[in-house]
Amino acid sequence: MTVIETIANWCWAPPTSSDTARRLAREAIADTVACLYAGRNDMSTRAVADAFGRQADGEAALVTGGRHSQSVAALVNGTAAHALDYDDNFRPGMSHASAVILPALLAVANRASASGCMLVDAYLVALQAQAFVGSGVAGSHYTAGWHGTSTVGSIGTAAGVATLLGLDAAGIARSLSLGASMASGTKGQFGTPVKPFHAGMAARNAVEAALLAAQGLSGRLDILEGEQGFLEMFGGIGPLGYDINTIAQTREHTIETAGVMPKMHPCCGSTHMIVDAALDLMQMEQFDIDAIVSAECHVGIANYRNLAYPEPRDEMQARFSMQYCLSLALRRKTLVLSDFTPAAIESFASDPLLTKISMTHYSAEEEAAAKSNLPHRLTITLSDGRILETQRAAARGGLANPFQDDARRAKISNCLDDMEDVELIQTKLNQLDDQPDLHFLDVLFDGRAAAA
Repeated sequence: MTVIETIANWCWAPPTSSDTARRLAREAIADTVACLYAGRNDMSTRAVADAFGRQADGEAALVTGGRHSQSVAALVNGTAAHALDYDDNFRPGMSHASAVILPALLAVANRASASGCMLVDAYLVALQAQAFVGSGVAGSHYTAGWHGTSTVGSIGTAAGVATLLGLDAAGIARSLSLGASMASGTKGQFGTPVKPFHAGMAARNAVEAALLAAQGLSGRLDILEGEQGFLEMFGGIGPLGYDINTIAQTREHTIETAGVMPKMHPCCGSTHMIVDAALDLMQMEQFDIDAIVSAECHVGIANYRNLAYPEPRDEMQARFSMQYCLSLALRRKTLVLSDFTPAAIESFASDPLLTKISMTHYSAEEEAAAKSNLPHRLTITLSDGRILETQRAAARGGLANPFQDDARRAKISNCLDDMEDVELIQTKLNQLDDQPDLHFLDVLFDGRAAAA
């Protein structure tokens, strides 16, 4: 059995999902629905939508209004879901998993006559497949500069789309193999409008891989572990490699063991542990922000490389600037969507506090020797000589420190702020397993709302 065949067999006949797994999946889907809608008017979303236009007889709806092919719908809606960098992170895939999965599944939902329960099933398959694909390359792939959202995301999500379309194990395997040939995307594009396009590209790839697989197109089934395959080419330095027995014997779903990480802050996840550590510190210590002499952030190698804009010039760069995000968090004790607009950047990017923030990172040897996630550390030196130190090994939102229901609802309401019947949509998303169809989501794709 190859790795792909093993993953496909698991996806075709997965263990029965627990109530907890399904609840977590519903929460992730609801969070992504909100992010997708909130990103509909972002420059990156509009550019992708305008490049392809609309089709009067299109099979799938665009969040920017109108319809198009399933491929283009996945591309546009995936870009929107990731446009504001407010969507969840997924450590096993080193990916923004849900921003790829949900738009891909929605693109084929009409063809599949999908119910809410079918959508949850396919989401869980896609997420676990991303975890399986990511397990062989793990952090080394990401540290090497590959964007897991558009590499691991393309491959794993193809299994979820194939599942929703009703393909058998052989069809899912073909989808995974085709997804491997489509995997691409460099982190060198972080801080530009191309980054959200990566999520759209992966959603499109997944849809096309499954549709092609349904027509019998196939590739090598050992393309993940084989010669000139994914592991060899994309693995980076010292990849873990694939463990077929572990994949085959997996019974507890990754959403329960690792979980997805919904975001409280609308910016790059590499800033979140430091931002949360700063917020923790301000609850424990009283100090004048203007008395800060220096704020030293110690982070992981990949996180350091992701945050390449100490002096951000636009909203995309600001989302990938530790200096900007931490300065605003210290000043405001929160970060919100309106902090990442052209007007906000013009106002706050010149704050002298930015120049007092620096970053260092762990060594490759320290990361290789670590038995668990290394904490991100924040050291603040004040003008009175005090030194304040704090650290975090995980950001808020994950399984260890989940959002409360009111925080989750507040984020969704903020993202859907101009939509009517927000409470009704949230209720139906919370009860997604019971929905006979997905037509209640049509309001997301109403052209009048998208143009507002």
